Amino acid sequence: MNNTRKIIKESKTLVGPFPAFNIEEAMESPHELFLEWFQVAIDNGVHEPHAMTLSTTDHKGYPDARVLILKDLDEYGWYFASSAKSNKGKQIKDNPRVALTFYWSVIGRQVRVRGKVVDMGEDKSSQDFLNRGHVARAIALIDKQSSILEEQSDFEEALIQQLNIVKNHPTLVSPSWTLYRVVAEEVEFWQGNEERKHVRLRYVLEGDKWVKNLLWS
Repeated sequence: MNNTRKIIKESKTLVGPFPAFNIEEAMESPHELFLEWFQVAIDNGVHEPHAMTLSTTDHKGYPDARVLILKDLDEYGWYFASSAKSNKGKQIKDNPRVALTFYWSVIGRQVRVRGKVVDMGEDKSSQDFLNRGHVARAIALIDKQSSILEEQSDFEEALIQQLNIVKNHPTLVSPSWTLYRVVAEEVEFWQGNEERKHVRLRYVLEGDKWVKNLLWS
């Protein structure tokens, strides 16, 4: 245990080399710049670059965070999906203000998104659900995410039951499955630097226009 703590204390960060970030050439829209950075992450072999941290708040005001998958991105926002009955679904219903965080350590880049969540409706949610694999659909149909599990065997039994249902009813959709869109109000792009000369560029939505500002690191 002490050796592990020693490793933590001595672990290096921001080793590099990292790609350059020319802010003078930054896109006018954060969505366009995000797509450009995402492609750079892919080109540099970042594993699962679409993994992101979704941060919400619970009914007591405590922050909550978990990693999930970005489903899509367009000029209107960032998309993800989950059960409305899950903790995150309940938290979003109570407070739709959320944050997304992407961190790609291989290229020393981080993107932070702050905004409000919009429910994309039954049709788009159903389409997203049916695009999932059989096991993913079966687990979603169990619909007990974050509930207490007494025995692992209970999960295995429930999964088998739901897999049979999926097989016999291939168009069945979980009524709680929801596709969400995060409508951004603020997006920050952070480029790490081996000498700690980090570059931070923030987009803030003012009316219907994005305003860019360079931030102190």
